[in-house]
Amino acid sequence: MKGKKIYVIAGEPSGDLHASNMMKAILDEDPTVDFRFWGGDKMADVQHDGLVKHIRDLAFMGFVEVLMNIRTILGNIKFCKKDIETYQPDALVLIDYPGFNLRVAEWAKKRGIKVYYYISPQIWAWKQNRVHKIKKVVDHMFVILPFEQDFYKKFDYNVEYVGHPLLDEISKFDFECIKSQFLTENQLSEKPIIALLPGSRKQEVSVKLPIMVEALKGFKDYQIVVAGAPTLSADFYASIDSSITIVFNETYKLLANSDVAVVTSGTATLETALFKVPEVVCYKGSEISYRIAKRLIKVKYISLVNLIMDREVVKELIQKECNPTQIKDEVRRLINDKERSQEIEKDYDLLQNILGGGGASKKVAQSLLKTIR
Repeated sequence: MKGKKIYVIAGEPSGDLHASNMMKAILDEDPTVDFRFWGGDKMADVQHDGLVKHIRDLAFMGFVEVLMNIRTILGNIKFCKKDIETYQPDALVLIDYPGFNLRVAEWAKKRGIKVYYYISPQIWAWKQNRVHKIKKVVDHMFVILPFEQDFYKKFDYNVEYVGHPLLDEISKFDFECIKSQFLTENQLSEKPIIALLPGSRKQEVSVKLPIMVEALKGFKDYQIVVAGAPTLSADFYASIDSSITIVFNETYKLLANSDVAVVTSGTATLETALFKVPEVVCYKGSEISYRIAKRLIKVKYISLVNLIMDREVVKELIQKECNPTQIKDEVRRLINDKERSQEIEKDYDLLQNILGGGGASKKVAQSLLKTIR
């Protein structure tokens, strides 16, 4: 019997992860479903022959960077529409990545394609007027942060809260993984580890990693280890600093074995918290992008940890504050101030309770299949 056809679009590594788990959950419910998708290696592992474009060719960040690559982006949107038309899916599932996905959603809705959105764009932070477009073009929205349901309710739009998919991902992790094995496999010493998570896009890593590395030069009793993004090459990191130690595809093992982390804003801030690692959060963009964002952003914090807790749990160093001196001072504080570390750990436990139980991928799969049947 011929199965349903689902077209999925993810534009970033975190989207690739969550989309791949959603795809697995859908296949658990209905093994006859066929996928065609924009995404990464994790989605391709679920269905080898469905990949249309890889996320490494899609990630542009900041207003200036987007403008510089606008022809490529518009070309990708045009190609995507043609590809969806050829495939004729029963449903279109969009994972975050709003600049691209909302344009495709508007087009698809006009053509009678059922549009689902999993992982809401962060319109509560800025561009709140996008909610009116979402109401028109998205048939069903699945949200993963507890406050998002209330946000959409203010605009008379019912969304389905499924919990955060990271809870499921981290629950699979073997927390008993042997530290000595991790150190040996990655040729690391016995010194305690400070993890650097500088992001996944070339632009942000190029800006932030040199600052992070400079900040930690004086920590002789620690080894500094960078979580390498799967979309970036070892040569790229070497071009920034040939002396740094990089671990690819083992971010969770790195966090599980780290004492402190310096993390770029984004999903990684929440992952680090769920691994109970004290962290300092960094953000630095081009001056023009930052000035525009500052005028538009409507939230007090940039890290998911602080946003969910609605107070400062972890230190955020933004733009000019994201400098070697202030990063160094905060890392020293996290290492030396035991009271501060204990306070953060208690807040991390509370954060996990607020996020609730797991099962996000399964909930999305069941709800989606029920409605497209």
